[in-house]
Formats: sequence, structure tokens, C-alpha cells
Amino acid sequence: MRESSEARRQRILAVTASRGTVKVSDLAEELDVSIVTIRRDVEELARLGRLRRGHGVVRSLTPVEQPELKQATNGAIALVVPERHTYLYETMNGARRTLEEAGMRVVLHIAPQVRGAERPIVEKALTEPVQGMLMAPRWRTFEEEAEDDWLADTGVPTVLMERRPSGGLRAMNSVCSDHWYGMHLAVKHLTDLGHRRIVLAARDDSPTARVLRRAFLEISAGLEDAHVMRSSPDAGLVNVLRRRGATAAVLHGDEDALMLVQQMMSAGIDVPGMCSVVSYDDVVASLGSIPLTAVAPPKTEVGKVAAELLLRKLKGEVTATARVELLPTLKIRSSTERLTVS
Repeated sequence: MRESSEARRQRILAVTASRGTVKVSDLAEELDVSIVTIRRDVEELARLGRLRRGHGVVRSLTPVEQPELKQATNGAIALVVPERHTYLYETMNGARRTLEEAGMRVVLHIAPQVRGAERPIVEKALTEPVQGMLMAPRWRTFEEEAEDDWLADTGVPTVLMERRPSGGLRAMNSVCSDHWYGMHLAVKHLTDLGHRRIVLAARDDSPTARVLRRAFLEISAGLEDAHVMRSSPDAGLVNVLRRRGATAAVLHGDEDALMLVQQMMSAGIDVPGMCSVVSYDDVVASLGSIPLTAVAPPKTEVGKVAAELLLRKLKGEVTATARVELLPTLKIRSSTERLTVS
């Protein structure tokens, strides 16, 4: 028998009263009705003054005691990120906001760009009252990752952000972007525009760069020419593009991509008329004189989901090791266009 609207609204009020704040999407899932139906019910209940509406959430009129969050404030969450890493700072801020909204105190620790610097920082952080830890190791090389096997036994619930652990760390909780899919988006966009001679310029000092290199070679198999090179200011990328007759380039890092466009324009190479350019990161890609088409990993969302996973771990709602991958998106701007065959 189909549930009446009044019965459904009573259930909405009951759930909201027990939790204080509930997402509209969660209500739709739990009550097994559409989001449109839930929104209509919420609007009516808010009109009657029986609950409060927020952006995507429903709030009870009466404050709800949440013992688990009060207990959680007895210890902070350690948040460990490398210094001078704009990309990961977006992830850090997503995590911080989520934890603070849950009533947790966050203590930030910045690891300098020195090999082995993270371990003493983490050990010092764990001497304080800490309930759990979120961490984004730098891992410039495979060897550095292997040296960090001590992370598997921190003694507190730990979630790695934007890192997909391997080897002895494989059983750690982690939330990261699916960079293979991100590279697929970049290559597919270019091949759909007719490009068959593509160069990837990627750094070699991060786990993301290593994944992108492997993904590009796999995804671009079968193209007329697909070349991988190291991205650096003195790499001579403009000359490489000319020598190989490349009509498109993918660069790991917005700054490198923006610099390449400047160099190409100075050398008389029109972008995108003679060569299309895709950036991977989308931190400042849109700010160039020619706004860059870019793959945008869900940086902030990675931090948010990692924080939510840690909170669920602290409450005992999740006991199994979790590995979560979120999909990047492609932002199409002015630096790519269809290849014109002369």
C-alpha cells in the first residue's frame, strides 16, 4: 500500500528530530522516494513551521544532543600535509571544513620538503590527545613510499588523502582521485577533436605524475604518435612539439601549461590553432591569457570524503578498510579546438 503524504511527513519529522540535521538526499534514499517528493514535503513542513530548511539539508527546530561528537572533542584530529603544495591545500580545506562542522578540533601540521621529514612530525602530533589523523604524504618516489610503511600502524584511525597506497600500505584507508580516468578524459577530448599526435609532459616527483604517465601510454596506444617527457622549465618542450609534429599537448600542472602557452605564442605557434593544450590540475588553469582546458580532480571533495570516512571510523560505523576513488571532470575552455586538416 502506498504511504500517504502525511505519514511520510511524520517520518521526515521523526528522522530530523532524532538527528538534528539531515541531508535531503539522505531522506530521499531512506524513505525510498524521489528528491522532488522530499523537497515538496520539506517545503510544506517548513511553511507550517515544523522544521527549518537549509541548502540541501533539513534542520530540527529543537537542538539535538549528540554524545558521540561531544566525546570526539576530547581529542583533536591531526591534519598533515606537505608545505607549498597548492593542490593539496584545497584538499586540506575540504577536510578541515567538514571536521569543524562536525564539532571536531583540527590541528594542522606542515611537513617541509625534506626526505623523511613527515615521520617525526607525525610522531610528535601523536604525543598530543589525538582521536584520528588525515594525511597526504608527499611521496616523490616509490622509495619514499616504501619507507613510510610505519604509517600502517599509527595507533589511531588514519585516512590518506589523494594517495592510493601500494605495497605494505595497501590495507590503509584512503580517498583519492581516479587519475587514470582523468587522463582518459584529456586524451578522449583531444582525439574527439581529431588530434593523433599528442605529447604528455609530466613531472616525475609525485604519485599523481607516475599514474598519469602510465595511464597516458596505455590510453594513447594506437595513436599515430604519443610521446611522454619530463616537464621542467628547461625541457625544451616547444622544440619537442615541433620536432614530433605534435598538434596537442597535455601537461601535468597548470603553471607548466601556462608557461608553455606563453613560450609557444612567443615562438609563433598559435594556441589552439596550431597546437591544443590541456592542463591537468585546474588550480589556476582558467587564469591564463588563453584560459586552459583542464582536467579537474575533485580536490576539495577528496578532503571532504576523507574527513567523513574518518568520522565514521571514529563512531564505529565503518570497520572494514575503505579505498575510495572519486572521478575528475573536464573543463573545456579556449586552449583546445578541432584539428584542421590542410
